[in-house]
Parts: sequence; C-alpha cells; structure tokens
Amino acid sequence: MTHIPVMLEQAVDVLVHRLDGFYIDCTFGRGGHSAAILSKLSDQGRLMVIDKDPEAIAVAQSSMGHDARVSIVQGSFAQIKDHVAASSVDKVDGILLDLGVSSNQLDVAERGFSFGKPGPLDMRMDNTAGETAAEWLNRASESEITVVLKDYGEERHARRIARGIIAARAVAPLQTTQDLAQLVAKVSPSHDPNKHPATRVFQAVRIQVNQELKDIDECLAATPDLLEMGGRLVVISFHSLEDRRAKRFIKQQEKNDPYPSKFPIFDHQIQRPVRSLGKWRAQNPELALNPRARSAVMRAMEKIA
Repeated sequence: MTHIPVMLEQAVDVLVHRLDGFYIDCTFGRGGHSAAILSKLSDQGRLMVIDKDPEAIAVAQSSMGHDARVSIVQGSFAQIKDHVAASSVDKVDGILLDLGVSSNQLDVAERGFSFGKPGPLDMRMDNTAGETAAEWLNRASESEITVVLKDYGEERHARRIARGIIAARAVAPLQTTQDLAQLVAKVSPSHDPNKHPATRVFQAVRIQVNQELKDIDECLAATPDLLEMGGRLVVISFHSLEDRRAKRFIKQQEKNDPYPSKFPIFDHQIQRPVRSLGKWRAQNPELALNPRARSAVMRAMEKIA
C-alpha cells in the first residue's frame, strides 16, 4: 500500500507562512508532507527532514538529496535542538510532527509492526539499533509489562495478558508477531468483534520499544525556544496518548501562568508566548480515500511573544 499523508493540505497551509522560511518535518516517512512543504518554498526557503527509519532516510536521499534547500537527518526528533544547532541556524519558522507508524512500515512483515502480517517481533523504527520487541517481551518482568500495556495501550486486561506472556515465554521465547497476536487472543477474556484483541498490545509494545511518548515530550518542550516570532508548530496525532500530550502542551504554553492557583493576578498581567491556532479533523473527501485519517487529530500553535 502506498502511504497517503494525512491532512496534507491543512497541515501545510497552517505550517508554511513564510515562503523563504526554515521548516522542519520531524517525521519524513515517505515524504508526502515534505514534498508539499518544499513545493511552497522559494529558492531561499529551507527544509530539514528527520526520521529514525533508515528506509525513510534512503527515500529522502533519493527524492530530495539533490535539492540544495533540503538537509536530511537520521535520528530522533527528541534531539531536535541538536539537529537545528548543527545546521547553523538559531530559529525556525515551522515544525511539523506527523506521529504514529507509516503505512509502509505496517505493510512490511519483516518490520514486525502488524499483528496481521507474520514476521519477526521487531517493531523498531530504527531497525539497526536498540532492543527489539521480542527482546523486551522476553526479559521484562510481569509488572513492567502490565504497566506498559495499561499506560501505553490503555489495555483493560493488561495484568492477565502480562501473566500469559510470562507463562508462554517460560516454555518458548516469543519470536514472531503471530506468537504475540495468538497469545493475546487466547488469554483475552472478551474483545470487540470489530477489533483484533492484540491491537492495543501491539501499540503499547511499539511505544515502549521506540520510547515514542518520551520523544514527543522532549521535542515539544524544545519548540518554544526554537521557533521564530510568528513560527508555528503543527502536530498530527493518531491516538489519545499522543493527542493528549499535544493538547496539554499547547494549553500550558498558551496559559503561561507561573503563579500559584490562589495568587491574586489579573489575566492581562500574564504575557502569553503562544496562541493556539485550533484543532482539525479529516473531512469526508479525505476519509473516503484514506480510512487511516479517521483517527487523526491536528493541533497547531503560533509563537507570539
């Protein structure tokens, strides 16, 4: 399946407000958003693209490596400050975070992201480094697995599934996506007939393996200092854990109230460094072409002080 970038027009329209500006696509994927951003920029504009995935970086080199306006970085967007510092600029005009897993990653069985495709239990965004999902599941304690399934997957049967994993690996280590998917289906007492019982488990393990929420928090925290006056942050999320972080971060930045809750201070005395630009969801024409967009939420903010 070809990866279709979600909320492409809305994201680029909100993000790009200066044609000669410096922009960052923190999750290149297969380059849909990056290409649309680049098409709007003048010869003086610049675009940095970041991705952990070596395959995504190879696509970026092939499709954009010839463009002098583009710099390509393999790494985590959690280190966005370091990436910007290395590019010899102080501030940027826009930052895009399109979170989640790309269709290309889900569709390649060898990457181990999908319970619907038999493959090794990997799940690493950067499949050249770090601990695989199998390695983590085969060494983590029952309590660790329970917490991850509960916190990152919002899985109601987290403890029961964790016990099942511990029991199963005592007989033979979990090695494939089918090993995990079949185990979860077996030990789950009940589930939505329209959703595979392993859906939340795979999400939780993937987030753990890639430290996705930690990376998001670190990237968001860096953005106020990186943005120029008038600079914009756009975040596209695909589940509540991601969206909650974006929503809370923008609200905190917008409020900018350092005083205790009962401290007497007037609203006009608080200097607000950012303003929310709103919240968007994909509309019917896009949903008809790309069902994946159904769960997408886009939020944006602008630096104003």
